[in-house]
Amino acid sequence: MLKKTRLMLCVLFYASAAGAQDYKIEVSGYAGWTFSGGVPIDDIEFEGDTFNRITPKSGGSYGLTFGVFVTENVEIEFALDQQRSVLEASGRGSKREFTDMNVNNYHVNFVYNWGDDRDVMRPFIFGGVGATQYKPSDVMGNVVESSTRFSSNWGGGLKMYSSRNVGIKIMARWTPTYIKSDPGGIWCSPFWPWICYRVADTQYSNQFQLAGGITLRF
Repeated sequence: MLKKTRLMLCVLFYASAAGAQDYKIEVSGYAGWTFSGGVPIDDIEFEGDTFNRITPKSGGSYGLTFGVFVTENVEIEFALDQQRSVLEASGRGSKREFTDMNVNNYHVNFVYNWGDDRDVMRPFIFGGVGATQYKPSDVMGNVVESSTRFSSNWGGGLKMYSSRNVGIKIMARWTPTYIKSDPGGIWCSPFWPWICYRVADTQYSNQFQLAGGITLRF
């Protein structure tokens, strides 16, 4: 009877250990390319040209994430990302690059990792909120202040582990950044035409990033 009890306790112990969460921290560094979109602006006359849209040009990007596993699958992550860009204005048949500009992203994300944390391959998705900072260099010797706007980011990818602690991470990320709201007219209910209110045309600058790098877990 005593031997059976010991055997049962051993089985329960190893079963519990097998289901335990092996990793608590994950740190990743990555690099890639970000495709950036701009927003329309009021007409600006400059040196004989008229510009009505500004765009951070697409360019190389890199970043760092630091995550804490709440459970085996759920992770809370802080993400820091920077895109090296150029501020471009465009208009009626003309384009002009005005200055270099960094686009910095700061987000807190909720990450869901599929599978067991001992799996060699783990797909993941994430979403979160934070801020995007547009930080241009001087324009023709004039200092241009940086601008920070609310943004979110959404995406997913795949983690592939070559050992217990080291792996490769590839991902795609979409970051819509709120820029401004223009008057969009008046909307009236088709059922109660006396109910009307003013609506806004909200402008977002979108970033689409493809990236890959190294991930470490402990």
